[in-house]
Amino acid sequence: MTVPLFELTSFQRDILYVTIGIEQPSGQEIKDELEGEQKEITHGRLYPNLDTLVDKGYLDKGMLDRRTNFYSISQKGKQTLQDRYEWERKYVDFD
Repeated sequence: MTVPLFELTSFQRDILYVTIGIEQPSGQEIKDELEGEQKEITHGRLYPNLDTLVDKGYLDKGMLDRRTNFYSISQKGKQTLQDRYEWERKYVDFD
């Protein structure tokens, strides 16, 4: 299964990286992780991008409770990160 490497924005790929690294993070947990690497991220930027990733099948969304959703990476999301990693390794090798 090959997915388009350039369909996602860099911000959306960053969301996938954070999501694959944390088991079922909430949107707030994803936001907190990303803000450690970037400047402040607004809800108006984060949640539409999370919704897009869910709608396109890169993330799955579930409910922790009535107010809190969690996200997990789908097989398509994992494959996208793997394909991206393999593409990058062709051009960048730090060994």
